Amino acid sequence: MSDQPRWSGAELLAKASAPVAVIADPAVADRIADLLPWPAYDHFDDLPDDVATLVAVGGGVLLDALKIARLDRRPTLRLVAVASLWGSGAEASPVALSLDGERKVVRMEPGLLPDARAVLPTLADGLPARLARFGCGDAWSHALEGALSPLGDESVAADGAALMADMLTAGLTPSPQWFDLSARACALQARASVGLVHGIAHTLEGPLRADEPNFGWGHARLCATFCWPVLHLNAHINDKWARLAQTHRLDRAAVEATLLALFEPAAYDRALPRLETLWTRVLRDPLSRTNSALVRRGHLAHFVDRPFL
Repeated sequence: MSDQPRWSGAELLAKASAPVAVIADPAVADRIADLLPWPAYDHFDDLPDDVATLVAVGGGVLLDALKIARLDRRPTLRLVAVASLWGSGAEASPVALSLDGERKVVRMEPGLLPDARAVLPTLADGLPARLARFGCGDAWSHALEGALSPLGDESVAADGAALMADMLTAGLTPSPQWFDLSARACALQARASVGLVHGIAHTLEGPLRADEPNFGWGHARLCATFCWPVLHLNAHINDKWARLAQTHRLDRAAVEATLLALFEPAAYDRALPRLETLWTRVLRDPLSRTNSALVRRGHLAHFVDRPFL
């Protein structure tokens, strides 16, 4: 983990430097108004010039957008990020994603890391189970791909194995502990890279949203759906996953059972035609190139034939 401070709700109230402003995702704006005493604004452009601290509350899309806006336009503004849903880990990462048409643009630089992150456990209350599972899938993809990344060292592998052991105890149900597990997973992958799961998700998300705008396509759902098929493929290309589990005494069978539980057959069936037509783009994605195993054109058959089921 980085040296980024982690605050409780009480610490947030005590430590945020005044004047403080809040920007919250509309889905949680009413609840945040009851939890935080500061004025809320809809957009970054609306912030008064004298604001010293911005408290950003939302999912990865909102947090990344505000991280970029702060760095590019008001770098002296103190940013405290609060995740409203686990998965992206944007609150704990120096990485930010944005969309350029259907293409995901990835930025990584120290100034994108929020000055602190805060956890408000009550945001887990009433969270729909399906969204919680998608978020768990996103976190699992960060942990696995970070731990297995060829750009990571042994400390990343060891920390990733320890993280995955903790994730196994959390299960796949809505629980506030996932806020911290998700932040750890994102911070871990930021020390190395990710791989084919993210190459697939970044390539397919835009086209799938355009094809089926009402289906609920999103990054986390794609990660949750493709995490098990990709790990199965990687495990058949090399023994890196087997060696990591054995070296660090990680319950490999339990991890694989968890990923299979995250797998969503209906979503996979709908995404597969796009994967077939965009496979070359997937292979060219920079994140696919840092996969733990070298993936080639012929490996598309693995996804079509489904030996992982």
